[in-house]
Amino acid sequence: MNTLQGQISNIEVNGSLALVTVIVKNVSFTAIIIETPKTASYLKIGNTITILFKETEVVITTGSPEHISLQNQILGTVKKLEKGTLLSKLIINTEIGEIVSIITSNAVQKLSIEKGSEITAMIKTNEILLSQ
Repeated sequence: MNTLQGQISNIEVNGSLALVTVIVKNVSFTAIIIETPKTASYLKIGNTITILFKETEVVITTGSPEHISLQNQILGTVKKLEKGTLLSKLIINTEIGEIVSIITSNAVQKLSIEKGSEITAMIKTNEILLSQ
């Protein structure tokens, strides 16, 4: 599980949903959750929060991600690549620390990913969890 600490910078509410923006070392992440500041006391601008996301939810691209709808994007370099028969594990150095991604070995081959490759790691807004 990828775990990062940041501060809540914005909260947009619609009904029982909240779109929460968290800043982690100058990088913005958004998460959509089924809670609001009225139902969860930790949802306050300025509060320190932990964001979590599974390694299997980190999407990788080696090209330009500007035409992709995923809002949570972080540039990085592959520090370590553990190739398996079906799945491969990438440890990615980013400006906010290491992020781990598990993708298919076919995708690693198709994208020509190797140690030192520059990539963009992306996480869907609905795959980010928040924790106090």
